[in-house]
This record gives sequence, structure tokens and C-alpha cells, in this order.
Amino acid sequence: MGSVHEECGVFGLYARKNLPAADLVMGGLLALQHRGQESCGIVVNDDGVFSTHKGLGLAGDVFSPGTLSSLGEGFAALGHVRYGTTGQTHCRNAQPIVVNHIKGAMALAHNGNLTNAYALRKELELQGAIFHTTSDTEVISYLITRARLTAPSIEAAVYQAMERLEGAYSLGILSPSKLLAVRDPWGVRPLCYGRREDGTYVIASESCALQATGARLIRDVAPGEILVFDEYGVRSLTGRCATRPQATCIFEYLYFARPDSVIDGVSVHAARTRAGALLAQTCPTPADVVIGVPDSGLDGAVGYAQAAGLPYAIGFVKNRYVGRTFLSPGQRVRERLVDVKLSVISSAVRGKRVVLLDDSVVRGTTAAGIVGKLRAAGAAEVHLRLTAPPFLAPCYYGTDIPDDRQLIAAHHTLEEVRDILGCDSLGYLPRACLGRLLGPGHQAGYCEACFGGVYAAGTPQITGKDRFERKRSEGKGEDD
Repeated sequence: MGSVHEECGVFGLYARKNLPAADLVMGGLLALQHRGQESCGIVVNDDGVFSTHKGLGLAGDVFSPGTLSSLGEGFAALGHVRYGTTGQTHCRNAQPIVVNHIKGAMALAHNGNLTNAYALRKELELQGAIFHTTSDTEVISYLITRARLTAPSIEAAVYQAMERLEGAYSLGILSPSKLLAVRDPWGVRPLCYGRREDGTYVIASESCALQATGARLIRDVAPGEILVFDEYGVRSLTGRCATRPQATCIFEYLYFARPDSVIDGVSVHAARTRAGALLAQTCPTPADVVIGVPDSGLDGAVGYAQAAGLPYAIGFVKNRYVGRTFLSPGQRVRERLVDVKLSVISSAVRGKRVVLLDDSVVRGTTAAGIVGKLRAAGAAEVHLRLTAPPFLAPCYYGTDIPDDRQLIAAHHTLEEVRDILGCDSLGYLPRACLGRLLGPGHQAGYCEACFGGVYAAGTPQITGKDRFERKRSEGKGEDD
């Protein structure tokens, strides 16, 4: 509900023979488009020669049939959709990043956010490094490239670079002969791989992208694992595994991921349905109908309605040609998009006590607008239920909320938030219920830092999306 801002989507493939790789990657990027809408890119590897195209906007706008054809065929490829959490919206920050060096070209796509990016970049620049982008992804590529000068292989260079990286990073890496999938030791952001019937291996941020390209999910990349896809098949390097407690982002299940994805063995749809059922138990209210805000509130609404014994109805029509408002840069843009994005089905709510399910409230402006739409359509009462606890702290692992100034729950009581939003009652999912979203018997840990302020993977010294783009007047007296 105008919620948090997500990160990016990674998609790659490796085959033993040339194929229309760009077309397959395009299918994967379209399936991951919900994870980032600022920019996108594809790199195709044809016998060690990389062909690249990147641009600002949606994948369907950046890649025409002619553009995809111009990338040619290849035995491996890598793609990326971006919502930048470090670095402004500029073509230079579009990914994958391609580096040409003495050991051969490398392409890298990153989902997540480094907490020590500023310190690493400062150290590297003082050693003579020159950076061409303002994203933390280039810091990762520089560390790998430098390690590659002495390391016996690209995977050995990545293993060495991981010693310096802190925070969240799920990576796709393309070398002249290999494709790598890398997940940080905390496993903050998802990454999985599968295989098509023709033997092509596919890596993706979410399993929904595997389905979109005809691949069968094999498993998730383990936290800390490096998977190597080459002419010999698949190899796993596990030396960095089990070195940190797992801390997969719980908000992947509540908002970021598509409901048809499976993350670390847990169905996103099932997790959201359980969240709705838990809300019906912990925050019940007399009502006539339950509706959800498309799309991330729909599964929760179904779970709430089933648990409460109330009818479920479709309350909104969504304009499918408007992106996720929370992933759209700028608050004014988000507010304008809400007006054209959702329309109320008046007959479903007129004269009724409505329970409205959504994933969260961050700033509150979007939620207030949606509640107002229901009032205008004739709803007698609006009871807002959120499948996430209150956002009380910033996230440093792939969402661009660098401080708590934008978080309405951090500065207002529940009653004050209720009044600001204009609803008759307001209920959050209790933090104590978060573990139950993952289902009985699930033992893996999860990150809930945005709800409690405890950061398993560290915190940055300097925050802000523009940390590498400060104005001269904002500097600390460095010489020009």
C-alpha cells in the first residue's frame, strides 16, 4: 500500500550450445518486473564475446524484437531489472555491469545492498580505483576483478571477495566460460536455480521466473553458497555457508515476491494466506465483507475471510499498466499513480462494513487515499488490517528507506495512525506471529529489522540512496 521500495531482480542462463539467449532472458525479466522498474539490461555471451544492451524503463520498452535479435545467440546470458537503493536513476547505473580486464570480460547483476559500500569504495579509491557508476554493485565488481588477477578461477575470486562484503547480495556473474550464482551468508535476498528440458540451467531471484521460461525449480541457492555452471555441469562451493545465522527478509513473503514464487521452500501465497488468517484471530472485528488491495493484499484477504467465516469479494479493479506505486521514485509520483491505479467496485462495498487487507503502511498517504476511495464508494465502515507489523526502523538490505523519518508508525500511536488514515479501526500483524508465516516445522531464520531495529547483517556508516552523489556543499571539506 504505497509501501516499501524494493530492490532488483536477477536472471541468468547457461546452456551447452548457442540458443536465442536474449529471448529467454527477456521472459525471465518480464516475470521479475515487479522487483524493479527503473532500468534493465541483458548481456549475451557468445564464445566469450559479450553483447550488451541496457536502458531506463520497463523491459518491454527497453527491448524491442529488433534489439533482442541484435544481441545474437549465445550459450550463456545474464539479465537484470533495477530499483536502485544506491545510486540515482541514470543509465550508467543500469545493470548488469560489464567489466573488461586482462583475465577476460565479466558481467555482474546484483540484488540487495551492501552496508559497507561507502567504506570499501573510499578504500579502493585511495588505492587508485576509478569508478564509473554510483551504485554499490560496482564496488563488488571491482573487488572480484582485483582478486581475479591472482585467483586461479572466477569462483575463487568471488570467494575471496566475499570476505570483504557485508550486507545483502544475491549475484549473477557471467565470465567468458561460466555462470555463477552467489548468495550472501545471511541469505537476505532470494536466489534459486532450475533446469529446462533441453538441459539449460537457469538462475533467478524468484522461482516464478523459472516457470516463465519453462524451467523446473531445483532448489534455492543456500546462504553463502557459490554455484558454478560450466561445461562440466553444476558445482557448489560451500566454504562460506553456515558462517552466519540465516536472515532471509520476511518482507519478501509479505510484499516483494510474486505469490506464485517459492522462497527457501515456503510458498509466498501460503505465507500471505496464513498472515490473513492470523489477523482474523488476533484483530477480529464485526464486518460484512473482506476485500484486499491488489496485488499483495489479496492472499491475506482470502486467509482472513476463511478464518473469520466472512464473504470475500473483489473490491478493486487494478489498472495493469501502472507500476507498483512503492517502487516508483518520488512521493508525488506515487500519490498520482494511486489515483489511476485502483478503482473501487462500488456494488461490492456500498452500505457494508468492510475489512480491508493490505501488506503494510509506510508513509500513510497511499493508504489514506484508498480508504477515502472506499468511503466515497459508500462503504459504511472501513477496518484496515495489515499483514505486516508496524514499520519502526529503516532497512539497509535492499529497500530505500534509509531512516525512520518517512515511517508513520515510528512517530504516531496506533490510534493516531488510524485517525490519519481515516479508517474505523486498524490492526497490524503481531511481530510474535511472523515466524508462523513460514509454516509449521520451518527452522530457517528471517530478518525483521524493519519491525524491530535489530540488524543481523550490519548497518552502514553513511545511508541514503545518493551516498555517492552528494552535492559539493554537502561534502566534508575534501579538496576538489
